[in-house]
Amino acid sequence: MAGGTRPDRDGASIGAVLEALRPEFPDVTISKIRFLESEGLVTPERTPSGYRRFTDSDVDRLRFVLSAQRDQYLPLKVIRERLDRGAPQRPAVVALVEPVPADGFLTRAEVAEQADVPAELMRELEEYGLLRPGPDGRFDAAAVAIAQTAAALAEHGIEPRHLRAHRAAADRAVGLVEQVVAPMRRQRDPAAGKRAAEVADELAELSVGLHALLVRTGLRG
Repeated sequence: MAGGTRPDRDGASIGAVLEALRPEFPDVTISKIRFLESEGLVTPERTPSGYRRFTDSDVDRLRFVLSAQRDQYLPLKVIRERLDRGAPQRPAVVALVEPVPADGFLTRAEVAEQADVPAELMRELEEYGLLRPGPDGRFDAAAVAIAQTAAALAEHGIEPRHLRAHRAAADRAVGLVEQVVAPMRRQRDPAAGKRAAEVADELAELSVGLHALLVRTGLRG
């Protein structure tokens, strides 16, 4: 990163990192980078004044994480495990989640196969509202990551029936976000639609981060 994107030899500021990532990941925000830092996916150094300084290695890790989320819908737990194993700078072509159909939707069997979960778990995830098929009975690609995460929780004895509160909390969060972005979407300016999507994404990340903090704080208490 040159030409002003690296403020000093000690590393790049978070703003410079955002500028470097934006061409490839237009939806990335400073809040997103901070959230990934809070999740331990990247650990920039801090100056004596408390400012973040990102190395080239930090930026490579961020590119890997963002690519894995965007292209493969991998949960952060899986991404972290890959990074801990010394993952390449970009996700491999053959990944845990296989390419989705051209229209971006999967059948129930395809979700179960790609997530490597039994049909019974799929049935329970639908029964308790964790997975919601569309009118044609198919699911978007995010269903794979949801099924994988639910399977990982089930290994610890947390079954889909225990996760109904998560579904309810997510629905409430969606309602709050919709209240904020709805006025933007009603505007005729084409830029307003893009701004609404950016704000919705940022609010979603903040909601997830707050939930994680509350859970961790509760466990420590």
